Amino acid sequence: MARIEGINLPLNKRIEYGLTQVLGIGLFSSRSLLGRVGIDLSTRVKDLSDEEIAAIQREVTKSYKTGGELQKEVTLNIKRLQEIGSYRGLRHKRGLPSRGQRTKTNARTRKGPRKKGSEVSLKRKVTKK
Repeated sequence: MARIEGINLPLNKRIEYGLTQVLGIGLFSSRSLLGRVGIDLSTRVKDLSDEEIAAIQREVTKSYKTGGELQKEVTLNIKRLQEIGSYRGLRHKRGLPSRGQRTKTNARTRKGPRKKGSEVSLKRKVTKK
């Protein structure tokens, strides 16, 4: 079982895609890391030797911020934006999109489910007698 930065990598995946399970390592980072270590991209995680796993672990700890350390940095950055009162900080505080997306009709992921009271009441048609 390959364990890198506290994450168990899926055994049947290729190592280039398996490394993306670690928070802070994407596909581009994974490919460049494996190129530096000298491991073929098409190797399956279950086929890695202990020495190769150790080499990957050393390179990850040396070159990348991952896991809790990365999450802590992101949280502190958001908190800093809120404290200085920037527009982005206010959007984070209110739970709205902070990168200029439209919010009139979309943004349900950030805003949450629709509120019951905000429905527009249907106007009754006036019937003539």
